[in-house]
Amino acid sequence: MSNINLSDDTIAGISTPHGVGGIGIVRISGGGAINIAERIFSSPNDKKVSSMPSFTIAHGFIIDPETGEKIDEVLLSVMRAPKTYTAEDVAEINCHGGLLTVSKTLEISLNAGARLAAPGEFTMRAFLNGRIDLAQAEAVLDIINAATLSSGRLALEQLSGGLSSVILPIVNELISMCAEVEAQIDFPEDDIEPADKSAMLGNINSIVTGLKSLSESYSFGRFYREGLCVAIVGKPNVGKSSLLNALLKKDRAIVTPLPGTTRDTIEEALNIKGLPVRIVDTAGIREGSGLAETQGITRSIAAIEAAALVIAVFDGSTVFTNEDEEILRRTASKDIIIAINKADKEMAFSNEFLTGQYRGVTNHDTAVKIVNISALTGFGLDALKETLYSHIVGSNAPKSQDAHEGVIVTNLRHKTALDEAVAAMENSRECLRIDNPYEITALELRTALNALGRITGTITTGDILEKIFSDFCIGK
Repeated sequence: MSNINLSDDTIAGISTPHGVGGIGIVRISGGGAINIAERIFSSPNDKKVSSMPSFTIAHGFIIDPETGEKIDEVLLSVMRAPKTYTAEDVAEINCHGGLLTVSKTLEISLNAGARLAAPGEFTMRAFLNGRIDLAQAEAVLDIINAATLSSGRLALEQLSGGLSSVILPIVNELISMCAEVEAQIDFPEDDIEPADKSAMLGNINSIVTGLKSLSESYSFGRFYREGLCVAIVGKPNVGKSSLLNALLKKDRAIVTPLPGTTRDTIEEALNIKGLPVRIVDTAGIREGSGLAETQGITRSIAAIEAAALVIAVFDGSTVFTNEDEEILRRTASKDIIIAINKADKEMAFSNEFLTGQYRGVTNHDTAVKIVNISALTGFGLDALKETLYSHIVGSNAPKSQDAHEGVIVTNLRHKTALDEAVAAMENSRECLRIDNPYEITALELRTALNALGRITGTITTGDILEKIFSDFCIGK
């Protein structure tokens, strides 16, 4: 971090959501945090903030130093460096959660010498001060945005250093390899044993296997971080909105016996076995009978294109129609689950018939997943959820979740860096295999190190130099 200049000013910001609530927190961090807090805080027993031990709380009032006016009755927490979130002195003011009191407390803090914090600056300071690495810093936001407990657990694993604990040993191994190769380049006349190419190739193979395993876990982990968009599609009056309401267990969409009731897409959040799903109810696809319905159908088609998976709904109590066949055509290129609704009534066609229609329209040889449901009674809904979960997540589950103690990559930036490191390591392996000059091998190893360094935010050049001198004792 030596090339990054840490700011020595003190920042302040509101750490709770804007709006009215029970409590609002103003956080102050930096070398002047304790002094600023002392200027604006008054205790009934004249307790001085500067004399408060770390991790203690005092009751008192926020006072405007310019007017002497009491602003709010608060609890003040004092946390001293380095064992704080930012690794700096931190003061947190727990105000009553009104818009006015919290905003005014922040304003007084700024007037007393603090600077308004930029978005994410408290976490950025935690990273720059070395309390957490870059992957952990990113996990803070993932925890905040987690839509399910499973999403939160994955983010918490990363915040606890799960990914970093896997990357660090690989980085150390790469540093040792770089040191060995670069010693051959820089000190060819010294009494250094030649690099053991066989051992290096074995190490490279092991590293490539590990990095690929981590990268492949992204196809599983991304769903928990980003969520999954699922569109419910079908012709009018097959029960799409009823299915949405049944899945949500609430009346979110208007349901009537009249075709074309849904004129626009309706989007809601759904938790399926910990998988955050954005489920979209669409207007029935047919020839529109008016401007509003036509626009709704246009949006339905757009929703199909944007969805990661489509639930195509058919009314099993009526004969299969040209409109049903059009639904199959519209979804031919999409990952699809077919739901035959109204299973509480006598069925007009079989699953085998629909399978044949699907294959005939799409020319797909693979078996389509078909679930019989009744949105009215709830029959088959658990089976539909299980099918959706296993179809999306099951096929993307890591081949070996125990390979790295269950560490799952959820961030595309991390996957991209891992893939770059894998490519560089494979190049270095080929260089060694065909006896290319060590300079080329070293370049590829450095590229891999830089890629992994981008995940944690480390700088590797100085580490390599130090490793060369400590391991080989050059010049002794």
